[in-house]
Amino acid sequence: MMRAQAVTVGVDLAASARRTAVCRAVWGEGDGLTVELLVPEADEDLLAVVRAADKTGLDCPLGWPSDFVATVQAHHQGMRLPPPVRFEERADGRPGLDALRFRLTDDLTWKATSMRPPLSVSTDLLGVVALRAAYLLDALAATGVPVPRDGSGAVAEVYPAAALRRWGIHLTRSYKTATPQARALREHIVRSVEAGLGLLLPEPVRAQCADSHDHLDALVCALVARAVQIGDTAWPHTQDEHAAAGREGWIHLPSTDLAALCR
Repeated sequence: MMRAQAVTVGVDLAASARRTAVCRAVWGEGDGLTVELLVPEADEDLLAVVRAADKTGLDCPLGWPSDFVATVQAHHQGMRLPPPVRFEERADGRPGLDALRFRLTDDLTWKATSMRPPLSVSTDLLGVVALRAAYLLDALAATGVPVPRDGSGAVAEVYPAAALRRWGIHLTRSYKTATPQARALREHIVRSVEAGLGLLLPEPVRAQCADSHDHLDALVCALVARAVQIGDTAWPHTQDEHAAAGREGWIHLPSTDLAALCR
């Protein structure tokens, strides 16, 4: 049986409001799930949607690698730089990710999913989007909305491609291009999500997700936000993970049971 009504929001964040895709999902209403896709006109529109939700899944790093921050700070102050380090090696013996370019949660996600590493928030263009996310979180905090970076507050960091992998939707190529093949792959993802949930999405939502990978990612973010809300994601376990999550952010990986979101 579906749990009490709840609202989750998924945000595929971009550098500007009008390029940001948002999905709002209402659970426990009508047939069990109501979904709509939004494009906010301005940051205040986006913040209003987040404030009205029970949980928001944000596809953007919520912080920077601690080693990167320490290195930039030392360089800025004219001090000797700390030696570069890597995270613990993988089970197969390969070295962990570079701690200057990647956060602990990036390394753990990479190891848990066997995917290629996430984009680096310190050395890729993703950093521009992360700066916007930092200001959005600051605006939420200024109005009394708790936004701890580990996801225990109003906003949790999510990673759509990793979530799809966790749900058994394995992709052999990118769904984020304008090619007919990518569109067909987006349609496949939508059908797979519907099969996992055990319900059909509204036709306008299905069409928009097939047309736009941004809308599709926003939908996945809203689903993962639901997983966070009901306690169906992996949280930090060790002292080091808790400490890193508080500074750098924490990618919430859902369990493998997509149907659990509707129970």
